[in-house]
Amino acid sequence: MAKQDKKGTKLPQNERGAANIEAARAFVDAHGIEDIECFVPNQAGVARGKMMPTEKFFGSPNLSLPGAIFYQTISGDYPDDVVDKEMPTDGDLILEPDLSTLTVVPWASDPTAQIIHDAYFRDGRPVETSPRQVLKRVVDMYRQRGWQPIVAPEIEFYLVKRNTDPDYPLEPPIGRSGRPEIGRQAYSIAAVNEFDALFDLIYDYSEAQGLEIDTLIHEEGAGQMEINLRHGDPIDLADQVFLFKRTIREAAMAHDMYATFMAKPIAHQPGSAMHIHMSVVDAKTGANIFTNPADGQPTPEFFSYIAGLQTHLPAAMAMLAPYVNSYRRLTRHSTAPINTRWGYDNRTTGLRVPPSSPEARRVENRVPSSDANPYLAIAASLACGLLGIDRRLRPGEPVPGSAYDLEHDLPLGLLEAVAALEESEAMREILGESFVRAFTAVKRSEFETFMEVISPWEREYLLLNV
Repeated sequence: MAKQDKKGTKLPQNERGAANIEAARAFVDAHGIEDIECFVPNQAGVARGKMMPTEKFFGSPNLSLPGAIFYQTISGDYPDDVVDKEMPTDGDLILEPDLSTLTVVPWASDPTAQIIHDAYFRDGRPVETSPRQVLKRVVDMYRQRGWQPIVAPEIEFYLVKRNTDPDYPLEPPIGRSGRPEIGRQAYSIAAVNEFDALFDLIYDYSEAQGLEIDTLIHEEGAGQMEINLRHGDPIDLADQVFLFKRTIREAAMAHDMYATFMAKPIAHQPGSAMHIHMSVVDAKTGANIFTNPADGQPTPEFFSYIAGLQTHLPAAMAMLAPYVNSYRRLTRHSTAPINTRWGYDNRTTGLRVPPSSPEARRVENRVPSSDANPYLAIAASLACGLLGIDRRLRPGEPVPGSAYDLEHDLPLGLLEAVAALEESEAMREILGESFVRAFTAVKRSEFETFMEVISPWEREYLLLNV
């Protein structure tokens, strides 16, 4: 069936990406593209860049942006002291398009394409503070060992009524029945059907961009959904999550509601996670290195991978839970992990080994929240596992029952997580010193901005009582 946009016009079908500049030219000509959105994902996973007419793009496909874009906070500010030291002239970076990411923008009013770029200094060096480059750096470390990491993200989000005044709490949206959800509807098909028109549009937009949705489910929270993506290359999957977030937000606004990836948008409702399934295969044979081919049993590398996650996830936490709000999700008995314990098919642990065939043996990191930058969350998770294999670490015993009553061994707040990252020599080495300096400076600046806001709780309990 032909896919249709919200105006009823047929969307062009798209095989995602182009092999070279000639193929890219043919693609935009075939789709009548007038403008191209050229952008990079910044530390928050927000698209920063420029809109270019098609002819200008092909006349000079490389563009430039100030180096400070990778020091920009979620509120648009900059940690000036660090920027002055690291980028004293705020000179331009060169952005080069990754033609494999070329795709249409199906919600645009005029024929428009989009393309993700990589950032380089003028002397050709990749910009280490770029989140996409951080992920490439980690993936390359696997390839140097003859391995290819495989990931499959699961992204939770909430649909909410339009909310234009931040002083008011968010509320569930109105579905086709004319009523908002009031209870938890985990895995309810009827609850998904309440928003059939919206999900049809999400599927249409996704197909137009060559994005593949594996499954769609209703999660526990009122208006909370989850989209699972098919497993594949980490960079490609991070690109897909980055584009999916834009896609879902645009589709929701077309239906007069918001989609939010905040970790804990609504009080007394479950938080939203971005679970990451991970395995590693031999680059030549495609065999899963977590499984012994002789007997199908787990290998020492499998257990060392788990141990690496157990050991280093606390230091990586600022990338998995990057905002003050993120830590509201990670509380005891809230369907979110509070520690790095592991178990077989145990959803109360931070690290879960799902039931699978020996060929599909994998580890699920359940710690990251959906507000995390997908490039950094995936890079941090892969880095922790690789450190475990390289150092031949051994995990603790698997947890047979609930891990919610066990010790809380993850950072309790953003500043604690930032300090843990700064103090970890292993994480600084594998992710890059300049990235860690930039990222932690941004996180501290965001925390300072947060502390300038007086919350309703303070007015409720402190105003007349202290």
